[in-house]
Amino acid sequence: MARSSGGRGGGKGKLSGRQSSGRGPTGRNMRVRVRTARGRSSSSTRWLDRQLNDPYVHEARKQGLRSRAAFKLVQIDDRYKLFRSGQRVIDLGAAPGGWTQIAVERVQPEKGDGVVVAVDLQEMEAVGGAEVICLDISWPEASSRMMEALGGSADVVLSDMAAPLTGHKSTDHLRTMALCEEAHTFACGALIKGGTLVMKAFAGGAHSELMTTINSNFEKVRTVKPDASRPESPETYIVATGFRGKI
Repeated sequence: MARSSGGRGGGKGKLSGRQSSGRGPTGRNMRVRVRTARGRSSSSTRWLDRQLNDPYVHEARKQGLRSRAAFKLVQIDDRYKLFRSGQRVIDLGAAPGGWTQIAVERVQPEKGDGVVVAVDLQEMEAVGGAEVICLDISWPEASSRMMEALGGSADVVLSDMAAPLTGHKSTDHLRTMALCEEAHTFACGALIKGGTLVMKAFAGGAHSELMTTINSNFEKVRTVKPDASRPESPETYIVATGFRGKI
């Protein structure tokens, strides 16, 4: 039965930029004016302006985080309390490692029981406390390799995967949603009963179909947009908790 993107018992939420962890931009930065330059396209100029004047980019650099995306996961976890010390966590589409850094910080594998595995198509610099694997999750052997690295079922599956943008909205949506389907399929085979799936998705027709499927596998499903997600971005994050168990 079809449901709205808010899912069971949830809703589309806006997550605050100031978190209980103390992480996040804490003040204003002086705006940098980016001038056009010979040989630089207007789109490149806009990108440079956005990077130079983004408070999350500045804060990520100050805190030694590899990407501003780390704050999206911080904001999601501060609201929904997904992580606990000692969990097994797998991070799909992990490069450059911002989400992996947050998972390690909150699961604390150095204390003994926790495991964090980061997976990406790209080679990725090591993250202390995590095992990094370079592979395509669509490969036939991918699931077995990831489960071997975890050493058991996962408590949390993370996915910040997105297909490279082509500029064609419908194509980009369908390609990213196909990755969401792969992450969901993997999660349904990897999670413990009661486990959690957090993944990036783009709004659109395929999103509704995926939400219907996820609602049948999890007790609560919410669609949220953290403050750290740029307002103009079509991305949202699906937070599915209470995995019902393998069918």
